[in-house]
Amino acid sequence: MLGAVICLFNSCSVSLISATIPPELKTINIQYFENTAPLVINTLSQDFTEALKNRIRTQTNLSIVRGGEADAMMSGAITGYSYAPISVQATNNNTAPIAGASRLTITVSVKFTYKKLSFDESFTKSKDFTGDISSQEQQLIQDINKQLTDDIFNKAFNNW
Repeated sequence: MLGAVICLFNSCSVSLISATIPPELKTINIQYFENTAPLVINTLSQDFTEALKNRIRTQTNLSIVRGGEADAMMSGAITGYSYAPISVQATNNNTAPIAGASRLTITVSVKFTYKKLSFDESFTKSKDFTGDISSQEQQLIQDINKQLTDDIFNKAFNNW
């Protein structure tokens, strides 16, 4: 038992809530993710950037810092925001068919730089909904942001 505890404390990386991070990685600079998508939602950049910071803040012991003194850097942009029908619902009268269900899709391009692991890739997530988007949009964005930040977090901090 004592040997297992000693081995745990002498390991080459520090295991945190849901991530394994090298002990020398202590700080990260998360830059603002600008919305460059053709369809711009005013609060999306701020909401996504804060969701990503919150995910890192609550799931690691990393300090989020500004400037070049950070051990790691994460930057990028929201490159896609769209919604489209995925099924059509027929009507009983002579009017055009209406969307039965739709899908909101968000794509984020992320560049993560750290001396032992770096990547530059896009992450896309979608959520289906029915009805008018305007009454559901903020909740849909929140749900998709959670999925995106999970994927980005796992790519950056669970590949050691």
